[in-house]
Amino acid sequence: MSGGVQTIERAFALLRALAVGPAGVTDLADRVDLPKSTVARLLTALETEGVVQQDEAGGEYRLGGGLADLAGSSAPGRNLVAAARPHLIELMSASGETAGISVPDATDVYYLDHVETVEDVQVRSWTGETAPMHTVPSGLVLLAHAPVDFVDAYLARPLAMTTARTVVDPEQIRLRLEAIREAGYAWVFGEFAEDINSVAAPVRGADGTVASAVHVHGPAFRFPEADQHEKLGRLVVDAANRLAEDLY
Repeated sequence: MSGGVQTIERAFALLRALAVGPAGVTDLADRVDLPKSTVARLLTALETEGVVQQDEAGGEYRLGGGLADLAGSSAPGRNLVAAARPHLIELMSASGETAGISVPDATDVYYLDHVETVEDVQVRSWTGETAPMHTVPSGLVLLAHAPVDFVDAYLARPLAMTTARTVVDPEQIRLRLEAIREAGYAWVFGEFAEDINSVAAPVRGADGTVASAVHVHGPAFRFPEADQHEKLGRLVVDAANRLAEDLY
């Protein structure tokens, strides 16, 4: 195998590893079974091209906006990660908790990217993973603005319970979707994962449709603080609206 081909294969191995979620050099070296020095060199080259990015010196690497550009101009939302990142950073700073962006993936929510809080106690990153729509606020936001036939078909399916708190009754969910449309945001308390709370808001397209959502999540013992539900909801709504302005 030529050196050039081997370098390309190693670079793609790193990208596949980062698709699972952000990681540091040591963790990535273990994942792809390469020396740390090789991984560091490849990451530096990939970062120069904008394919990966590092939030701070010595921190974890994640997939960068440049990778979305390579997906081609026909890919919807190809610049979403790059456009969302500054808004997620601002939202994380304002809320003190991890902020993320997600899109629908059939009947699931797919987590595109997260900006993690600097707090000592953190919720693990779900970047690159999925969750059933009815179990997370970003999914409920997407359902609240989805076509009626999609919602009807979704609620006709058996709905998984991921914790004892998960709401699976179709009529309760319909009432919830109405409340979300009225409030403009959705809260979930320990319904997807125990002891984790989250709030999300829709990113509206120029025609009013919703194809992505912005969210903030954190440990239940500190998030949200008392009487901060509406304030945090508006904070996420404002971030989602600013992102929509940049996109559309």
